[in-house]
Amino acid sequence: MSAPAVEGSAAAAFRSVLTRVHQAAERSGRSPEQVRVVAVSKTKPASLLRQVYDAGHRCFGENYVQEIVEKAPQLPVDIEWHFIGNLQRNKVKSLLAGVPNLHMIESVDDVKIANHVDRVVASLGRKPLKVLVQVNTSGEESKFGVDPSGCVNLVRHVKLGCPNLIFSGLMTIGMLDYSSTPENFKTLSNCRAEVCKELEIPEEQCELSMGMSADFEQAIEMGSTNVRIGSTIFGVRESKKKDE
Repeated sequence: MSAPAVEGSAAAAFRSVLTRVHQAAERSGRSPEQVRVVAVSKTKPASLLRQVYDAGHRCFGENYVQEIVEKAPQLPVDIEWHFIGNLQRNKVKSLLAGVPNLHMIESVDDVKIANHVDRVVASLGRKPLKVLVQVNTSGEESKFGVDPSGCVNLVRHVKLGCPNLIFSGLMTIGMLDYSSTPENFKTLSNCRAEVCKELEIPEEQCELSMGMSADFEQAIEMGSTNVRIGSTIFGVRESKKKDE
């Protein structure tokens, strides 16, 4: 009784990624438990996620609200979902209402979205939600994220002005093509040092979410605690229709 080839390969690919993550963590002088893998399925079906779930994984992520709202009800409730894409204010309520087991939003990048998420969490009666502040480390205008110079002020606002949010760290995407350079990772690490110094937060309480399929090992070696891995586990994403 063998699993269908493509589904079996997702579980095998996940185990391979986990091995590489563990090795990179050890190279950086940390234990593997200090690095979380967010398996990002994007356009792939829930059945494929189930294969990775059955391999023992519980942390999954999505870029689009529609994808996560459709998939979450089809999968076990002990999954910890991360939302990692740009979040528009008009989608916040459907995300929070549609995914009761949403564990974290990694893409809070300005005061307005922080305030809106904070209000919606309260209005739905949810317990406080973990968030990461997204930083634009590449300087590209097309990338979302707060400028590094504004990072401390945004984190301060989330911590002091949003009682229904739990500031948990910083996130970056990197360059326009979603690759990153050591400079991007160094910029995020510097932002963490500044945030922790200014706001008196222990560094171990401020995560670094950086690194994806192409560069997660380097990111871990430079201090990442949270890597977001899609195509290396699930295969290349299917492009969304242009006329949707």
